Amino acid sequence: MGSRAGSAGERRFWQSSHALLLLPITLIAVITVVDVQAPESIHLGPALVIAPALTPSFAGPRTTAAVGALATLAQIVIALAHGGIGTSNHIVQIITLALLSVTVVLYSALRERRQAQLAQVRTVAEAAQHVLMWPLPEQIGPLRIASLYLAAEDEAQIGGDLYAATVCDNAVRVLIGDVRGKGLPAIGEAALLLSAFRESAHRHGTLENLVDTLEQSVTRYTADLEPEDEAGERFATALLVEIPDRDQITRMTSCGHPPPLLLSPGHVVTVPSLHPSPPLGVQGLPASVEHTLDVFSFEPGDTLLLYTDGVIEARDARGRFYPLAERVARWSEEPPEALLHHIRRDLLAHAGGSLGDDAALIALHRTPVERHRHHGHGRGHGRAAVRQDAAGTELS
Repeated sequence: MGSRAGSAGERRFWQSSHALLLLPITLIAVITVVDVQAPESIHLGPALVIAPALTPSFAGPRTTAAVGALATLAQIVIALAHGGIGTSNHIVQIITLALLSVTVVLYSALRERRQAQLAQVRTVAEAAQHVLMWPLPEQIGPLRIASLYLAAEDEAQIGGDLYAATVCDNAVRVLIGDVRGKGLPAIGEAALLLSAFRESAHRHGTLENLVDTLEQSVTRYTADLEPEDEAGERFATALLVEIPDRDQITRMTSCGHPPPLLLSPGHVVTVPSLHPSPPLGVQGLPASVEHTLDVFSFEPGDTLLLYTDGVIEARDARGRFYPLAERVARWSEEPPEALLHHIRRDLLAHAGGSLGDDAALIALHRTPVERHRHHGHGRGHGRAAVRQDAAGTELS
């Protein structure tokens, strides 16, 4: 089916190019007829150069050369109709048109070669970006998932923002983060954090231990590879969320990252309580930083929206930040894919069509489960988040 669709697209493009080819040919014919019929004092022949000049916009160098040759031939016909080809004025016009046509053909050839190189580079870049940022599955356990990435840098699909999800011991662990910088230069740090998460998420029983491992990875990387002129400026914010399959109590820990939004039926949007620790890789901190574990109730029918600060820091023409919590309230009952579609359209409209920073969002919708599967925590916990220390003791 893919090859069939590709063939249809190529056929439409070919037909479009043929239709556009009529424009320079018609232009040559009209200029030639009018010049031949006009008095000898009127010279329209120099306007023939417009035809080969237009052709590279929709055709390659061969077609451009053919149009240039046709225009030169038309100039010869005009010369023969107005006193012969031997006059100095006509000779100059014919030579000039031929030279300009050759110049346009050379430009078209260079342009075509440049486009082929750009297409190859873009293909390699897209493949590399796809390998780095694995697409999230549409369904993991009781969760329906949708993700959105808006890169600030043109032609890039990813940049300094990142996300990943994996299944660990009857729970789903999700990472969303933001390394310092934006666009393609920040991909190195994003790759490091993603690799460390994918390698370590299955090895640690608690989020606190997992965060410690990520901190060590980022710190080791910056110590070995950080340029001297950027010493102390490489760091990353991160939010780790652990969603059990059969328990409505969800755990999260933040390293300088914005809190998620919890969307409930009835256009209710709440912000779970969050007590973030410093970002990963910040120098000058104690060797062991305490990471607070926050918990909240994530019930069937709810949607958890994770995002990076590129979303909430997007500004409109008057410098106002994007009011994410206010806007998503109207779409709280939409499925994840539709929710992110609405946010994308609204966010770009707010920012005037382009963002100043990378932006990433993940929508996690908890589908209903059978009652016999659910034991322990229930709706009695309400929407209030509970703060715990590393030992799991509830704090006031």
